[in-house]
Amino acid sequence: MNITLQIPSHIAHAIHLPRPVDEQLLMVEFAVALYAQGMLSFGKARALAEMDKQTFGHLLGKREIPRHYTQTDLEDDFAYAYGE
Repeated sequence: MNITLQIPSHIAHAIHLPRPVDEQLLMVEFAVALYAQGMLSFGKARALAEMDKQTFGHLLGKREIPRHYTQTDLEDDFAYAYGE
């Protein structure tokens, strides 16, 4: 499923983006916003932003957006690391 967003031209002109409007930049902003609100996982958000784990994680850090990483996630990671 693909979703197309239509932004009215008067609003698009008000968005302060480098010209020409970079669709990738908008996708990064969208991915960060969805992740910050808990609407997308880290993996799905970084895929939407077309960034690797390190780059996306660094971007979140620069913007002071906390990672959604629970105690259960940590335990699962340890279990995976120890082959359990």
